[in-house]
Amino acid sequence: MGKKKSKQQRGIANGEEKINQEEILKTLGDFTDKDNWDKFFTLRGSDDNFEWYAEWPQLRSLLTDNLSFPEKHPEGVTILVPGCGNSKLSEQLYDAGFQSITNIDFSKVVIMDMLRRNVRERPAMKWRVMDMTELQFDGESFNAVVDKGGLDALMEPKLGSGLGILYLSEVKRVLEIGGKFICLTLAESHVLDLLFHEFRFGWKMSLHAISQGPPYGTTPELQTFVVVAEKDSSPTLVSDLSLFLGGYSIERHGNQARKLYEMLEKERHTRTKYSNNSDMSYTIEDLRLGAKGNISMLQPGRRIKLVLGQFVYHYGVFIVPQLRAHDWLYTSEEGQWLIVVSAKAARLCMVFLDSSNSVFPMQSIQSDLSPLVKQLAPNYGDNDNDLQIPFMAAGDGIKKRDIVYQVESDLTGLIIVDDVIYEAINKDDPYKGHKYRRLTFERSENLVQSEALLSSKFDSHSSRTPALSSEAEVIHNHLASPYHNGIISGILLISSHLSTATSFGGLVKTAVLGLGAGLLPMFMKKNLPTLQIEVIELDPVVLDVARDFFGFKVDERLKVHVTDGIKFIKEIADSKVEGEEKSLRKIDILIVDVDSSDTSSGLTCPEADFVEEYFLLAAKESLSEQGLFIINLVSRSSTMKDAVYSRLKKVFSNIFCLKIEEDVNEVLFALKTDFAIEEQQLSEARNAVARYSEEAKEWGEKVADQSKSIELLS
Repeated sequence: MGKKKSKQQRGIANGEEKINQEEILKTLGDFTDKDNWDKFFTLRGSDDNFEWYAEWPQLRSLLTDNLSFPEKHPEGVTILVPGCGNSKLSEQLYDAGFQSITNIDFSKVVIMDMLRRNVRERPAMKWRVMDMTELQFDGESFNAVVDKGGLDALMEPKLGSGLGILYLSEVKRVLEIGGKFICLTLAESHVLDLLFHEFRFGWKMSLHAISQGPPYGTTPELQTFVVVAEKDSSPTLVSDLSLFLGGYSIERHGNQARKLYEMLEKERHTRTKYSNNSDMSYTIEDLRLGAKGNISMLQPGRRIKLVLGQFVYHYGVFIVPQLRAHDWLYTSEEGQWLIVVSAKAARLCMVFLDSSNSVFPMQSIQSDLSPLVKQLAPNYGDNDNDLQIPFMAAGDGIKKRDIVYQVESDLTGLIIVDDVIYEAINKDDPYKGHKYRRLTFERSENLVQSEALLSSKFDSHSSRTPALSSEAEVIHNHLASPYHNGIISGILLISSHLSTATSFGGLVKTAVLGLGAGLLPMFMKKNLPTLQIEVIELDPVVLDVARDFFGFKVDERLKVHVTDGIKFIKEIADSKVEGEEKSLRKIDILIVDVDSSDTSSGLTCPEADFVEEYFLLAAKESLSEQGLFIINLVSRSSTMKDAVYSRLKKVFSNIFCLKIEEDVNEVLFALKTDFAIEEQQLSEARNAVARYSEEAKEWGEKVADQSKSIELLS
C-alpha cells in the first residue's frame, strides 16, 4: 500500500515508466478502500509489479542488517509484510535467505496473483488476505514487521490518524521482545509525529535516510526514510533517537528537511524530559503507551497516582442564553469540554434557554430549574439533601452599560453601539473607572468588534455610579484591544521596508479589510506617518456608525472603499500592464480583520472565505516583494486553527504567530518572501520596533512588549 507519488518518487525499473502507469493510478482514489485496490491490481496483472519509494539496491544493506538477529539463522527469522501489494520486496528478501515470510493484504486479487507467482519458486512463503489494522495472529508471533508505504497509505490527512493508531497497536502486539518494526516512509510530519508518539516508551528508535540512486537522485528535495523501532524488554524505557541521515540537509532538501529537523529536535527534547524527570505527571495517553508499564496487569508494590482533574464542585449547572445557543463553544463537543474544564465540576449540566425565558430574571429561572436539575445530580446516598448545586453562566464583567445607538443593516443585521464601565479586576489598573465605547453585532453578540477608550472619567472613589454620555470623545491614540497592539507590533517584520520608505519620502501602501469602528486605521494614521491607508468595508452602514459615533475621518492618507474585500484584493493580484505586474498597485501591508457571520463553524474571525487557499494565493500575489500579510484569527477550536495554519503554510514560507495572552485571539503574520527568516533577524527586528516605540510613551511599551512574543509558526 502507499500513496500516489510523482514519477521521481516511484520505483521505475531501468528508469523507464510503463506506458499505462498514470492511467492505472487514476483508478486509486481512497488508499484505504479495498475495492479500489482490487481494481488497481486487476488492471495491472500479476507480472506488472509496482514499487513504492525505493528499489532493492537502495534497501538491501539496511534491511538485511536490521533483520540479522543473534543466534538466529536468516531463514528462521519470522517476518510479517503488511500491505504487501505486488511489490518484489518479499521475493527479494526470500532470495536473500529470509524465507519465513508472511505476506498480507486486504486485496484478494493481489494475494491470489502473488501466490500463483511464487508457489513454485518460493514454496515456504505465505500469503493471506487480511486487514493490517486487525491482524489475525497471536501476540509476539514475529521477529520483524517490514512495512513499505503501508502506514503512509493509512495516514491520509483527510482520514486522520485513527487507522494508523489501530495498525501500530497491532504491530506492537505481534512483535516479540527484541523484535523490530521496519517502516519505509516519506516521514511526512503527521506520520512521523504518530511514530514518535507510539514508540516513545519501551522502544529503541532509529531514523535512516535511504541513499538515493537513479531514478531517485533526480529529485533531491524528495527523500524517503526507514524508521526502525526495536521492542525493548523494559516497557518504560525512553531511549535517545539514533539518526543516520548522511548528507540529508536543509541546503539540499529544502523545506522537507527543515520540518524534519524541527520535529527531531522537538522529540529529542520530549524524550529528555521524560528520561530525566521521575516526578513528572503523565497523561492518560502516556499511560496507555506504557510510560508506567502495562497498567492492565497487576504488579505487586506498584503505585500510580492519577490526577483526574481539579474539581471544585461535585455537580454544577451552566446556563446558556438564547443568543449564544448556536455558538461553537456551546454546541460542539470540543467547546463543551472547555466549559467543563473551566467550570471545575465533576458533572456539569448545560441548560439552553429559549425566547420564552428571556423576560424572566435569572433568579426566577434558577428557582424553576433547581428541582429538575437535582434529579441529574450524582448519587451520594444520605448526603444528597445537603448537595449544593452552583448555577453558572458566562459573565461579561460589566458594571454599567448604556446603549447609545442601534441600527438595522441589510448586510450585517442589528448593529449596537454601547458605553460601558467594567468591574475593576486589578486595583492598579491605570484605566480603572474609565468608560469604553463598544461596537457589537447582534449576530455575534459575544464578540466585541471594536472597543475605544473615552475621554471622560468618573471619580472611582465616589459612591455614585456615573451616567454614560454619548457625547464623550474617543481617544484615537489608545488601542483598547490587545490584538490591535499585536498587529502594530507585527509590522516590525518589515521595519526595514518602512525605514526605506521614510528615507526616500515614499509611503507604505496599507490595506485593511474590515473597518469596524475604524479605530485601528485611525491609530495607524496618527502614529505611523509613513503609511498610506485604504480601508475596504462591505457595509455602508458600518461606515456611517464609525463616522458618527467613533470619530472616524478620511483624508489624503486614509481612504475608504465600500466594496467586497475579496474582489478588491483579486483585482490587484490580477492587474497587468503590457504583460508585466503593476508593481505600483501592490500592497505593502495587508490586514484582514473581519468577523464571521456563522458562529457555529468554530471560526469567529475571519469569515471562512478569507482563509481559503484561493484567497490566500490572491493575497500573496497582491503583495509587494517586501509585503506583509496579517490576519486576526479567533477560534476556540484547535482543529479549525490547525486547518488555517495548514492552508497558510501551503502558500507562505515565513509565518509568524502572536498569541494574545488571556484571549482567544491569535495574530498571524506571513511574509511574501520565500527566503527563510532566521531568529537573529527576528531579534534585530524586535530591537528596531523598540527603538521606534521609545518616543511613543502612551503606546510604545505595549507594542514593544508584544513584539517579544511573536514566534515562528512551526
